[in-house]
Amino acid sequence: MASTEQQLGVAGPGKTPEAGVIGEGATVVDSSFGRYTEIGQGSRLMNVELGDYSYCDRYADLANAVVGKFANIASFVRIGATDHPLDKATLHHFIYRSAKYWDDIEDDADWFAKRHARRATIGHDTWIGHAAQVKPEVTVGNGAVVASGAIVTKDVPAYAIVAGVPARVIRLRQPAGIAERMENLAWWDWDHAVLRERMDDFRQLSAEAFLERYES
Repeated sequence: MASTEQQLGVAGPGKTPEAGVIGEGATVVDSSFGRYTEIGQGSRLMNVELGDYSYCDRYADLANAVVGKFANIASFVRIGATDHPLDKATLHHFIYRSAKYWDDIEDDADWFAKRHARRATIGHDTWIGHAAQVKPEVTVGNGAVVASGAIVTKDVPAYAIVAGVPARVIRLRQPAGIAERMENLAWWDWDHAVLRERMDDFRQLSAEAFLERYES
């Protein structure tokens, strides 16, 4: 994966460069990106690994997350939203961002380490709809779809479509047998040139016909 420094640029019309682009006003901290990635205008990423070809649209907010390849993340999505201490005398961040308020105390490093460890995982070839949320330590399986406005509090099976608050499976994107075969094919690991060579089949064939052509 490329470093943040290698990725810096301004998103615009035209071909996405292999190094990827970061949109105007985006904030990126302790994150890394694969090839052909795009970060939308005003988005914020902290402690995120973003796989090849994945992108987030405008004003997405991703924290403490591992995102696979070819993930489609819509505008205003929030993944890995940080939490507050429910079991303490207060919820307020003065108890862990203490240096903001006093000169003689440091921030609570243990609390931030705990937050960073609670990572959300987004699989390959996924679609996270507008303004959806995926909570910490939740896994969205390969090929899954999260509907707009959904709040995902539990793991999402591969190739499932979930919606609602809290999100529940409403149907499968592909039948279980097709989904399993697609995961085994793992086309998302193909080389850039191979993807281009097989573009007509991506565009024209059904998932089952695609599998029949390319399964070894």
